[in-house]
Amino acid sequence: MMPKKIMFGENAAKEFPYPENSLVITTTTPDIYNKWLDYMGIKNYEVYDKVTPDPAIETVEAIQKQYERRNIEAYIGLGGGSSMDVCKYLSKLTGVPKILIPTTFGTGAEMTTYAVISFNHKKKLLQDEAFLADAAIVDPYFLPGTPFNIMRNSACDAAAQASEGYDSKAGNPFTRFFCKEAFDILYDAIMNDKHNMLPYGAMLSGIGFGNSSTTLGHALSYVFSNEGVPHGYALSSCTTVAHKFNKSIYYNRFKDIARKLKFEPLKLKKPLDQAADDIMPDRGHLDNNPIAVSKQDIMKCLDEIVNTNPLA
Repeated sequence: MMPKKIMFGENAAKEFPYPENSLVITTTTPDIYNKWLDYMGIKNYEVYDKVTPDPAIETVEAIQKQYERRNIEAYIGLGGGSSMDVCKYLSKLTGVPKILIPTTFGTGAEMTTYAVISFNHKKKLLQDEAFLADAAIVDPYFLPGTPFNIMRNSACDAAAQASEGYDSKAGNPFTRFFCKEAFDILYDAIMNDKHNMLPYGAMLSGIGFGNSSTTLGHALSYVFSNEGVPHGYALSSCTTVAHKFNKSIYYNRFKDIARKLKFEPLKLKKPLDQAADDIMPDRGHLDNNPIAVSKQDIMKCLDEIVNTNPLA
C-alpha cells in the first residue's frame, strides 16, 4: 500500500494544487512555518501549531473539537513524524482528506499506515489503512538548515526502519527490495555526507517498512523514548543491539552509521526487569522479529545497551 498520490523532487511542494480552506498542522514556530508556507504558495488556510513531540490523543481530540464547524477541506501535516501522526489520526476520526509533507526525513510517516500516539503518557504504535495519506509530498527544499541533531536522529530512524523492515517476518520480496534499496542509499548518504539523498532514501524506507514492519530495535527504543530520549537517538543503540541479536546482515553497517553520526551511549532510569515488562506486550514489533524474543532476551539486550557501549 502507498499513498494515492506521491509528488517527489525539487519544487514538489510548490507545485502541488492545495485545496482551499485547509488546516495546516505543525510543531514549529511562525518564523519557520511561514517561510515554508510562502514557498508552498498555499492560499486560504489555517494553522494549528501547538502539536508537541510524541503527541497525545488529547491533542488530536482538542484539534477535532476546535475545528469541527469550520468546514475544513483537507488536513496538511507539515513537519516531522509528530505533525503527520496527528494529521493521520485526526483524518481517521473526521473523514477529512490528509496531505502529508515531511520537513525532516527519517520517519517515512508520509508513506505508511502507521501512527504513534501517546495514551496515558505511553507511546503506542497504531496501524490502520485509514492512516494512509491521500497525497504525500517529498521535497528536498526543507532539508537545508535542518539542525544537526534533528538531521542525525532522522537519518538514524530511516536507516533503522529500512534494515529492521528488511529483516521482518512480515516482509516479502517487494518490501525487501524497497528496504534494501533504501538502506543502501541512506548508508551512502550518511557515510559520505551526501545529505541531499536522505529524503529519497527515507521515502523508499517508508514504502518498504510501511508494508512490513519494524522489529526488536523499535520495541526496545520506546522505553528510552518514554524517558525523553529522541526516537532516532534511542534507535542508534537499540537497533544496533537488536541487529546483533538477530544476526542481521545490516549489523555492521548500521553500527557504522550510528558511529558516524556520533551518538552517545544511552541510560535508563527504570529497572531493566520493569522495562522488559513494558516491552513484552509490544507484539506488533516482537511477533515480526526474525527470531523469537523472550523477556530474558530483552533484559540481556537492555543490559548491553545501558551497561556497555554497543557503538564502541
